[in-house]
Amino acid sequence: MSGEEYIDRADDSLSATYEEPMALGEYVDAVLETPEIAAHASKYLLSAIEAAGTRTVIEEGEEKERYRFFDDPHNDGEHAILGNTEVLNAFVDDLRSIAAGRGKDEKIVWLEGPTATGKSELKRCLINGLREYSRTPEGRRYTVEWNVAGAGGSDSALTYGDTPIEDEDDWYESPVQVHPLTVFPADVREELLAEINERLDDHIEIRVDGELDPFSREAYDFLEEQYRRAGEENLFSAVTDPSHLRVKNFVVDVGRGIGVLHSEDEGTPKERLVGSWMHGMLRELDSRGRKNPQAFSYDGVLSQGNGLLTVVEDAAQHADLLQKLLNVPDESHVKLDKGIGMDVDTQLVIISNPDLEAQLNQHADREGQDPLKALKRRLDKHEFTYLTNLSLEAQLLRRELTDETSVWDPDSWEELETWIQEPVSVSVRDDIDTPTEKDIAPHTIEAAALYAVVSRLDSSNVPTGLDLVEKALLFDRGYLMEGDERVDIEDYDLEITHTDGDHGIPVTYVRDVVADLLHEAQDRHHSDLPVEHVIMPRDVLNAIAAGLGDAPVFSPSEATEYEERVVPVKNYVFSEQERDVLAAMMRDKRVDEATVEEYIEQVYAWASDDQIENERGEYVDPDPLKMKVFEIEHLGRFDEKNYEGAEPDHAVTKFRTDKIITALNRHAWQRRDEEFRVGDVSPKEIPVIKTVLGSHDWDDVKRTYEDFDPGQWDNPPSGTETAALKETTIRNMMEMHGYSEAAAELTSRHVMSQVSYRWD
Repeated sequence: MSGEEYIDRADDSLSATYEEPMALGEYVDAVLETPEIAAHASKYLLSAIEAAGTRTVIEEGEEKERYRFFDDPHNDGEHAILGNTEVLNAFVDDLRSIAAGRGKDEKIVWLEGPTATGKSELKRCLINGLREYSRTPEGRRYTVEWNVAGAGGSDSALTYGDTPIEDEDDWYESPVQVHPLTVFPADVREELLAEINERLDDHIEIRVDGELDPFSREAYDFLEEQYRRAGEENLFSAVTDPSHLRVKNFVVDVGRGIGVLHSEDEGTPKERLVGSWMHGMLRELDSRGRKNPQAFSYDGVLSQGNGLLTVVEDAAQHADLLQKLLNVPDESHVKLDKGIGMDVDTQLVIISNPDLEAQLNQHADREGQDPLKALKRRLDKHEFTYLTNLSLEAQLLRRELTDETSVWDPDSWEELETWIQEPVSVSVRDDIDTPTEKDIAPHTIEAAALYAVVSRLDSSNVPTGLDLVEKALLFDRGYLMEGDERVDIEDYDLEITHTDGDHGIPVTYVRDVVADLLHEAQDRHHSDLPVEHVIMPRDVLNAIAAGLGDAPVFSPSEATEYEERVVPVKNYVFSEQERDVLAAMMRDKRVDEATVEEYIEQVYAWASDDQIENERGEYVDPDPLKMKVFEIEHLGRFDEKNYEGAEPDHAVTKFRTDKIITALNRHAWQRRDEEFRVGDVSPKEIPVIKTVLGSHDWDDVKRTYEDFDPGQWDNPPSGTETAALKETTIRNMMEMHGYSEAAAELTSRHVMSQVSYRWD
């Protein structure tokens, strides 16, 4: 596009965001037509979250509905909160209760958790989401602005300075985003809200309980006084005439509907809460011996967040302020000064590390005499924990190491597994001018993420026969494969405990370990490799474990405990690498889908003792020889002795009945449509078929490649079967799993070094 076209697009974007100011009557008509635009703070926040929709995720082995709002969709997931879906859902449930006025009005939402658990992302996600929602027609947010220039024939003007102001420059917006309906007298407003809520397509009614803010009240009173002196009979109409009062929409942002108190913010409690007096301005304004609200800064967190959301981050740094907030949720009122108060409509959220709780409990031993008891009663606590899902932790680690921001939303576990295991290429500068591409091999991110997750799991409730790695896989997939059978998490004696995720290795520690490895200038493996700078899974696992004892974030007992948990992770990752190598070695020996379908048709014909008609309208007779060849050569389940009689033995018949027919029927039932038609179901989609056809073992390799010697893998003699197989395997690993040549070489060497010990 040309420069002018980009300018036009920017104009269109802003035109869609902002409206022309309207008269108060026009605003009321708009609210009667679309009541949601007048929502109070908690209801508006709830609407913004719900407007983004939901998606289904699996966490702790259970399917859960997750609000997409927390995926930061407007920024391509840059500040998405990964995991903690139950905590976020509980937060939304609280908002729903608060918005409806069902007993939680006095509560301050408290989000607590250790570092690197997503609390800061929540703040950014709220800001981004509310900002973008306020740009939409259904999310418009409104306040009022005043013009008192020349009211009642007077030359007096309500202004921050002494310079005469005319035309558009005479308009002053409410500095605290006051709700337009607060202009109406209480009795009229009550009647108006009743009509609005009758038209509202929602069970949560709109509430507008506050009065005009002090700045707007000053303008209103000034105008009322001028017109009263002038003998005006219709005072409200005169004061709210479009020449004096306009309703305007605004884009929500920090300082305009969102107040954020940062850890480094200073000042007295009142300055941090609502703002401060500007004493020089008091001398300039005609206040008749009193403080004029025009001379107030309104830069405190409640002032900025009035109308929507107030966030106190790192709340332990503002513990002294929390007691000052005690009555804000239930009274919805704060004072600028002894004689000047301000009604506020805001949802209070405080965010802290666990150290705030220690401060709140410092007088707990005094029981009934605890001076902080009233504060603790008003805090509604939700705890963020470390991630306990492998896929989420892998995604988070990738985000920490790369520029990736999009949120993973796979269609299947297989697709998600591919993303978890795939390699990463990172550009690192070894010196000022020379960037170097570093290769993070397949399974490396998976290994680091799995180790972090395993460190966070409670080892006291692992089901009998399983280890912590399998518990982690259950939490991620919701099932395990035991042989050919899929066993769901519900079938294990496994309960989620509050200790899962409350401590462990944080992602920031793992990120720093990987970053250090990336910045090592020379390859640490073999000088004869075609490409340098490869980071392997065992490099990361060894480095994480080795650094635990020296990292100040871990106690000696924690370091010892986490070091012991690296072994099962190494074993699991090796099995994944072994699977990749085997698949690459046996790639050309895989059966195609047509052969699989033919075998299944044969089995169905065998089970029915007669020919059957397949989906292509062809009649299929059971062929014992074809089934035997497939089961011996492709499945590797049986040998000639299983077929010595007139009929296959019991092991073969049981396999065909239980593992093929029953599994296929079950899969067809699960995939049925409303008319119970199987539809286009590929046999390779069935877990049991996938298991028996998609995996190979070293017996298959030995049977297929009789002259193969794994002991020669590092430097196989030219012209040997081992040399040819190695060349094919390296190429297939690169094509099938995304390995670089160096990573494929290193992985296959590692696998073969272990296989050679047990080859004979």
